[in-house]
Amino acid sequence: MSNTVRLLAFAGARDVLGASELVFPLDAPCTAEELLHHVCSRFPALVPYRRSIRVAVNGAYARPDEEVRSGDEVALIPPVAGG
Repeated sequence: MSNTVRLLAFAGARDVLGASELVFPLDAPCTAEELLHHVCSRFPALVPYRRSIRVAVNGAYARPDEEVRSGDEVALIPPVAGG
């Protein structure tokens, strides 16, 4: 069985990824920050948003050093604006 996470993308991140959900390969357990780096490497148009994107793992906001494991649900949440 391959190691993957279910990647959810919202707002501008969804536009960059071209989908609201995708399966993303995971070579080994990594931190939330490392996963975001891998996603930005695969989707370079996401790089300008990297510093402002919040990462949630399994429904809760994650610290940058929080471990992400195969089978986790990871959400990329850019800043929300509006009124």
